[in-house]
Amino acid sequence: MSTTNRRELYRSPNGDSWYLGREPESGRAFVIHQPNAPSGGRLSHIELGTFLHGDAKAPEQQALLRLIGGLVDVPPFADRP
Repeated sequence: MSTTNRRELYRSPNGDSWYLGREPESGRAFVIHQPNAPSGGRLSHIELGTFLHGDAKAPEQQALLRLIGGLVDVPPFADRP
């Protein structure tokens, strides 16, 4: 795989980190999970749908949803009569 662009989403108190990654050539986005060193620290790539599957209550899922929500610049109640 080529060099991946990434942005940190969340770092847990135990040292695990989650990043939003994007492969520059294809534009494919995914989540990268890096466990803390005692857990092995081996990176894994998770498809966005898989990462958000379920009720999305984990703090790392909430961080991704906040990032996505921040991309939309619409004032509250803008389209309401």
